[in-house]
Amino acid sequence: MVVASRTVAVVGSGFSGLMTALNLLRASDEVKVLLIDRRAPFGRGLAYAARHRDHMLNVRAAKMSAWPDAPDHFANWLAAHADPACPAGFATRGQYGAYLQDLLARVAEGSRATGRLVVIPDEVVDLRRVEGGWDVRLAMGRSLGVRAVVLAVGNLPPRPPPGVEPTALASPLYRGDPWRDETPFAPATHSPILLIGTGLTMVDVAISLQDQAPGHPMLALSRRGLSPQAHSTEPLVPCIEPVEGGSPVEVLARLRREAARQGWRQAVDALRPRTQALWASWSPAQRAAFLRHARPYWDVHRHRLAPSVAERMAGLLQAGTLRIVAGRIRRLTKGDAGLELDWSPRGQTQAISQRLAGAINCTGPAGDPLRAGDPLLDRLVAAGRVRPDPLRLGFDVTDDGRLIDRDGVAAPDLFAVGPVTRGAFWEITAVPDIRHQAVQVAGALLARLSPAG
Repeated sequence: MVVASRTVAVVGSGFSGLMTALNLLRASDEVKVLLIDRRAPFGRGLAYAARHRDHMLNVRAAKMSAWPDAPDHFANWLAAHADPACPAGFATRGQYGAYLQDLLARVAEGSRATGRLVVIPDEVVDLRRVEGGWDVRLAMGRSLGVRAVVLAVGNLPPRPPPGVEPTALASPLYRGDPWRDETPFAPATHSPILLIGTGLTMVDVAISLQDQAPGHPMLALSRRGLSPQAHSTEPLVPCIEPVEGGSPVEVLARLRREAARQGWRQAVDALRPRTQALWASWSPAQRAAFLRHARPYWDVHRHRLAPSVAERMAGLLQAGTLRIVAGRIRRLTKGDAGLELDWSPRGQTQAISQRLAGAINCTGPAGDPLRAGDPLLDRLVAAGRVRPDPLRLGFDVTDDGRLIDRDGVAAPDLFAVGPVTRGAFWEITAVPDIRHQAVQVAGALLARLSPAG
């Protein structure tokens, strides 16, 4: 196979893949990029596909520029394109998807990228090492010889929650992934629809369901019953205590002191610039302790709701249309007249049984690549090209994004960006983090392509 010495394949065209591709083209006039994805439209990914009009970004528009060196880029684009103006400075996910597609179109149509950006609507099913690079195998039968590859596969699909039996999984009343199956719900009975999970996915699903079936009851269930907080309208108060290091226990103690002074949301925001450095300083055992004890509380204060979304959720709760409870599923199965649920409230052993009109898995993206069920990832793992990180949050990578193989050796020309690198960086799922990573990975990859690399 002939390998094109200056060609890079980017697998995935969501935000992670798109921005890696654009940064490669921006930084070099010689590199050629093949942007490959089986899903359309390119650029939006699952996160920013045009969905419900009230699905809002959970970060203010002022912080959502795709370019780290142009912080007002999205805000300026929004001012020129948005109609009406965004409430409280928050844009919709659909608007952000349109912004990303516009970025792609402008670069693709620009003179610098002519012939150097190739969009390929196909699925990568295998990567095989060949002399001088990689053989990229596509589902439609083509093979592409490239010098380097970037995996930008985005969030992995959610796994079936414990207690959900095969009869329920096979039922049309059960939705295993609300982002890939958006068929409108038409409940046949007035029994509640179960939302498994109480995080950001639950919020989006609840809003969509209420437009499809106004007033239909919903029961949202998670182990702790914690739901996302709303963004504060108060200015950030600087953290009094310097956050330079410390164990998870020490950091949590500082957070509690700051929370007593200014509230949890402000305390978490004050810690935000040091999150990745703190995570990197912890041992695998310390990281596991954080995930076990503090992650749910971190998530609800770190990943918050736009004010308009928070108001709508408050209305659903106040009306009793939505109930959020803490507990665990003992058994969810298909009955004669719908789904049947047995669940235990948190701290109790006695089960509650009830009939459901449907159930939706809102637990959010999975992390463990060994359980993702993705043919490409399965083949890479089986071949020993990649390995999961110690906590199975994603793949094991170096600081510059190179994937580490089964023997602990980092590949010089196989990179990853985005959520699949969470084990190394923890906070790597939001635009403000990934945009910086895309620049760094593009720079590291181009350095490897240079004659001295």
